[in-house]
Amino acid sequence: MRIAGEWSWRLLALSGVVGVFVFLIIQLRLIVIPLMVAVLLAALLVPFVQFLRRHRWPAWLAITIAEVGILVVVSSLVFLVVTQIRAGFPDLQVRTVQAVDDFRVFLRESPLHITDTQISGYFQDLLDALQADGGAFITGALSVGSTAGHVLVGLLLTLFTTLILLIDGKGVWGWVVRVFPRKARAAVDGAGVAGWTTLTHFVRVQIFVAAVDAVGIGGIALILGLPLAIPIAVAVFLGSFIPIIGAVLTGAIAVFIALIYQGPVIALIMLAGVLLVQQIEGHVLQPLVMGAAVKVHPLAVVLAVAAGGFLAGIPGALFAVPVVATVNTMIAYTASGAWRRVTYPDENAKDVTSNA
Repeated sequence: MRIAGEWSWRLLALSGVVGVFVFLIIQLRLIVIPLMVAVLLAALLVPFVQFLRRHRWPAWLAITIAEVGILVVVSSLVFLVVTQIRAGFPDLQVRTVQAVDDFRVFLRESPLHITDTQISGYFQDLLDALQADGGAFITGALSVGSTAGHVLVGLLLTLFTTLILLIDGKGVWGWVVRVFPRKARAAVDGAGVAGWTTLTHFVRVQIFVAAVDAVGIGGIALILGLPLAIPIAVAVFLGSFIPIIGAVLTGAIAVFIALIYQGPVIALIMLAGVLLVQQIEGHVLQPLVMGAAVKVHPLAVVLAVAAGGFLAGIPGALFAVPVVATVNTMIAYTASGAWRRVTYPDENAKDVTSNA
C-alpha cells in the first residue's frame, strides 16, 4: 500500500503538470502554432543552409536564399492551385448540379421509389437545420476579419522565428539549456541534439513520402483525364503531412471529382488507384523509410494523430507525430545514460550576454 501510495501521488503530480502544460499550449496556440511551424521549417532549411556554407557561401546569402526560396515555393503552389480552381470551378459547379439531378432520377427509378416530394422534404429538413444554427454561421462570418488578422500575425511570427533560428539557432538552444541546473545541462543538451537529428530526418522523409503520394494520386487523376489534377496533387501533398488520415481524405476528393465528371466506373478506378498508393505508402514507405527516421510504432502514430486531433484539431494532428518522435528520441537518449560521459562546455565559459 505504501508503494502504491507513493506511485499514486507522483503520478497525480505529473498528470497535473502535464495538464497545466497542455492548457497553456491551448491558451497560447496563436503563438505556439507559428513557433512549431517555424521549428519544422528550420529543421528543413538548416541542413540546406549548412550545405551552402560548406561550399563557401556567405552566411547572410545562404540564409536569404533559404528563407526566400521557401516563400517562393509556397507562394507558387498557392498561386497554381488558385488559378486552376478558378478556371475549373464553373464547370465543376455545373457538373455537380447535373450529378445531383441524375442522383434524384436514380432514387426515383430505384427499388426504393423515393419521390420528388420526399427528396424535397429531406432537403428542406437540412435547410431548417442550417437555419436553426444560423447564429453560429453569422458569428463565424463576423469573426472572419479577426481570423484573417490572426493568420497574418501568425505568418509574420513564423517567418521571423524561422529567420532567427537560421541565424542563431545554436545560441537560442544554448539559452534554453542554461535555464536548467548545471548538473542537468549535459543531459538536456544531448537529448536536444538527438531530438533535433530525429526531427530533421522526419521532415525530409515526410516530404519525400508526401511527394510520392502526390505524384501517384495526381498522376492517376491526370491519366484518367480528370480536371483539377494539379490541385488534387497539391492537396494530397499537403494532406500527407497528417499521417494515415490526411492522404485518405484528400484522396477522397479525387474520387469525388472522378464521380462527378466521369461517372462511377472511373470513380472506382480512381478509388483503386488511391488505395494502391496508400498500400505502397503503408507497407513500403512507412516501414522502410519513415520507420527508420521516426522509430515509433505505427500504433503509437495512429494514437498520437487521434489524440492530437482531439486536443487541437488539424494543428494537433499535424504536429503529433514529429512531437512524439522527437520526445521519444530525447527520452531514450536520457535513459541510456550516454550524457554522463559528456561534460557540458559551459562550466567555466562566460555568459553570452556578458559579451554583448
